[in-house]
Amino acid sequence: MRLLGRRAHSRVELLLKLTRRGFEGMAIRDALKRLEELGYLDDRAFARSFVRRRGSARGPRALSAELAARGVDRAEVDTALAGFGPDEQLAAATRIAERLYATKPVYSRQELLDGIGTKLVRRGFSMGVARAACLSVLAGAASPTDS
Repeated sequence: MRLLGRRAHSRVELLLKLTRRGFEGMAIRDALKRLEELGYLDDRAFARSFVRRRGSARGPRALSAELAARGVDRAEVDTALAGFGPDEQLAAATRIAERLYATKPVYSRQELLDGIGTKLVRRGFSMGVARAACLSVLAGAASPTDS
């Protein structure tokens, strides 16, 4: 319970942590079953929460890989990512691109796509989303701002 009190875990994460701490296999299975019955351990809810929390910094590809590494079933991952649609992805990528642009402004379209666009792709966004976010930032930088 202390482990779940700190943060949510997937079933596999909790299984591995309890095994590393020396608990017996049968005791772990019983505990996990009871936690699932009580609603404290739910991979579907964990995946949805993970996507909501980390979706502002990572794209769907990175989120999918991180959830798979935490032992979440592919079907649960796909369900959780279904709520992270194209509009949400573009908004998250644009916020990241704006932050990156503010630290080191670039002036040409190609510099923006090469620098910031590449970083967005490495964070798990598709090329199309990265390109759209970069172009949005470039368009916003070109227009005068009213203060």
